[in-house]
Formats: sequence, C-alpha cells, structure tokens
Amino acid sequence: MKTNISKGKYGENLAKNYILSKGYKILELNYTTKLGEIDIIALDKDIIVCIEVKTRSNKNFGYAFEAVNFKKQRKIINTSNLYMKYKQIQNIQIRYDIIEVYLEKTIDINHIENAFCL
Repeated sequence: MKTNISKGKYGENLAKNYILSKGYKILELNYTTKLGEIDIIALDKDIIVCIEVKTRSNKNFGYAFEAVNFKKQRKIINTSNLYMKYKQIQNIQIRYDIIEVYLEKTIDINHIENAFCL
C-alpha cells in the first residue's frame, strides 16, 4: 500500500486530471503560504475555485470530506485571501470545493462544489 503522502499526491493528480476534463483551467497547484496550503486553484469559467483534495483508501472510517473541519476551512479561506491579494485579483467570485478520491477496487471521485463558504 502506498504511504499517506504518495497516496495524497496520487489523489491530487487524479483530481487535477478530473477538473481538467471538466474544462477548468489550472492556475496553481499546491499553493503554499505561511497560513496554509490550497491543493488546487483553478478557473471555472469566470469563477476562481479553491479545491481541497482528500484521498482515502476506503470509506470504512467515514467520508473524506469530513476531514475538512472548520479550522481547515479557515486556513484555506485565509490562504485564498492572500492569493487574491498577491495576484491583485479583484471583483471575481471565489468558490471553495472539496474533491474526495477513494482508491478502492475502482477509483471513485466525488466533487463537492460550494463545500463551504466565507
């Protein structure tokens, strides 16, 4: 079995390919600041989408999205605010999604749009 880090990177790569197939444009991968990290920042038409990817081997211990608690959400929101400021992006809608990747017998990807908000 893969280590958690390699499993996570594998899941992020699957998520990246998934959103590219949906027509999103990737702006950043693993955008990191002192406040936190955003796995994927993408553009969906005219909306900036900050995506947290959670990869699990199975659902035996709950759903992957449940790991994105309030504290993690705040980190993502604060990091996205820094991104917008640094890139001097204004007057554009921002959305926060979660992509769950399950590596069971078959790969299952669940995209939760608007998973949380400001």
